[in-house]
Amino acid sequence: MQTSLFSSDKKLTFITLCLISVLLLYVKKSFIEYETAAFEFLQDRPEGMVLRLISALQFMAIPFIYLWKFTVIGFVLWVGCFLFGYRITFTQCWSVVMAAEFVFILPEIIKIGWFLIVQRDPSLPEVQSFYPLSLMNLFDYTLINKRFAYPLRALSVFEVLYVLILVRGVNHYSFQIHKQKSATWWIVSCSYVLIFFLWLIFYMIVYK
Repeated sequence: MQTSLFSSDKKLTFITLCLISVLLLYVKKSFIEYETAAFEFLQDRPEGMVLRLISALQFMAIPFIYLWKFTVIGFVLWVGCFLFGYRITFTQCWSVVMAAEFVFILPEIIKIGWFLIVQRDPSLPEVQSFYPLSLMNLFDYTLINKRFAYPLRALSVFEVLYVLILVRGVNHYSFQIHKQKSATWWIVSCSYVLIFFLWLIFYMIVYK
């Protein structure tokens, strides 16, 4: 991840991220999910139409989901910077979060490659539960309580990389105001990482 991406044109970066996400979602659904036996069975039934409608909504929702995610996490990161005395603007934190999001493109590419090349005939639950380099890979998804499925997918190598990029992004802007780089680990840990784990705990508690 080049540090120049943190200060690149925000509109162009956002559009690029959305287009890549739309393309990967299209490939995953058209060549993997729609080819599973479960989907083929449902495609001529009302349930199949509902699934396709949901899929269409997923495409349209991508930019709105990103805007919401970047705004929330950017705000959390900005509050952390403020509490530690770092005068980094909210816009700069927003840019850092947007740049870090590119790391989650990698697991989608790996997932598509896995089911197109290695595991050619997966079931729909296998596709939906698979997340490369996550804790989910250590368990049998058919035996896991559903309340733990999302947290196990979320705790992955890519989440660690995401945190590292957030740290590097804060370093990028804090260096411009001559702040100590070591403190940025505390900023990200006490803001994003803390909220992330609290969210996972909350999810497991309220899931029904």
